Amino acid sequence: MERLARLSARLEGDVERANAILKQAKEIVVLTGAGVSAESGIPTFRGSGGLWRTRRPEELATPEAFRETPDLVWEWYQWRRRLIAECSPNAGHQALARLALKRDGVTLITQNVDGLHNRAARTEARAMNIADPQAAFPLELHGAINRDRCSLCDRRTDGVSHHESGLPRCNDCGGPLRPDVVWFGETLDPVIIGAAQEVALSADVCLVAGTSALVHPAASLPSMTLRAGGVLIEVNLEDTTLTNHAEVSLKGRSASLLPRVITA
Repeated sequence: MERLARLSARLEGDVERANAILKQAKEIVVLTGAGVSAESGIPTFRGSGGLWRTRRPEELATPEAFRETPDLVWEWYQWRRRLIAECSPNAGHQALARLALKRDGVTLITQNVDGLHNRAARTEARAMNIADPQAAFPLELHGAINRDRCSLCDRRTDGVSHHESGLPRCNDCGGPLRPDVVWFGETLDPVIIGAAQEVALSADVCLVAGTSALVHPAASLPSMTLRAGGVLIEVNLEDTTLTNHAEVSLKGRSASLLPRVITA
């Protein structure tokens, strides 16, 4: 019991420190990963439960798979879209949305493609009577699963259900449509990663939540803030490569910790 009490007191102290750091910061960059959305029930599609019809994501989420079996790739993504549509933003998404809507100088960056940050932004903006939720929309490093993108003209549109047989086509140029996500073997959009790197370099604080910080170039963003003289706050279930560099490292679920760390 004494050990639990000490751990609880230490966590509470770390939460207060993180809160104080964020309150004093002028520029905040937030990087989120799969751990933030896992608490909303978003499957990771990896590990023992990550198979779909005996296929792994690495076999389906590639340009090669789309060229060879586009109908199969679309079927997988439509299945994923349905699963994600049944999930809702959690308290962590909501806390981050409120932070970005209440304060200037906050930029959200996500490695997730599920769109839950955007949905949280719209909900929180309505609750706060804010007409435009754009301030809480993240830079989506890996794209968004709920959008379609033309393989030829690059036009992006809201994702639709493609139940009919045959490859869906762009209404503008007739090119084949694909999900607007970054596949294995593809590079990130230079405009988006460039904007993310710019804000990481100018931030006083980088708040990292729910990511192991192993996938580059996203994993390099917290280090850029550190090299520029900023500080790092980490929220994760376990230690990562960033833990020893963090001013505050909070162990636990982001849906529980972020609303406590982010207060007015």
